[in-house]
Amino acid sequence: MSPRQGLDRSALLSAAVQIADSDGFEALTLAALAKRLDVRSPSLYNHISGLPGLRQELALMSVQQLGLALTEAAADRTGDEAIQAIAAAYLSFVRQHPGLYEASYHAPDLNEPQLVACKTALLNMLLHTLQPYPLTEAQALHAVRGLRSLCHGFASVEAQGGFGMDFSPDDSLRLTIAAFLHGLRHLSEDV
Repeated sequence: MSPRQGLDRSALLSAAVQIADSDGFEALTLAALAKRLDVRSPSLYNHISGLPGLRQELALMSVQQLGLALTEAAADRTGDEAIQAIAAAYLSFVRQHPGLYEASYHAPDLNEPQLVACKTALLNMLLHTLQPYPLTEAQALHAVRGLRSLCHGFASVEAQGGFGMDFSPDDSLRLTIAAFLHGLRHLSEDV
């Protein structure tokens, strides 16, 4: 069976992202995707290797796009300004693509070489951005984990409607990241 005219891998992945972002990652099924594309489910196998293949593709796309957004945010910035921009870009990405973002946590093969390479590139970019702070190599790795946890946790709480008070979530994020960065600058004093 040949692929449907006009249906290609790019259109398929775009439709999958739209479903995940609008309806939630768990709503993304092959049946939902086929319906969105107005094709029969078997037609999708001309472009992907089933739901696991689709999830792997979206996980890779998620890490690539998040990495690009964070890299662009940090460009031409250093120190606190770069980290604040990274945190803001992280939150913006999750706001724009909640389903695609979630896909990065549901990759069927976390050791797939392209996914590992993208995650490694993102880690290296973050480590480079942390160079102005007085951190050992191990502390820098812990700091990346901490920054990621702050951003992920913040985005998750916001997505669940957890910020009901009349305060700007963006201001709260900036304050939280400022406190984190203050701690990084004084970490060597506590050791």
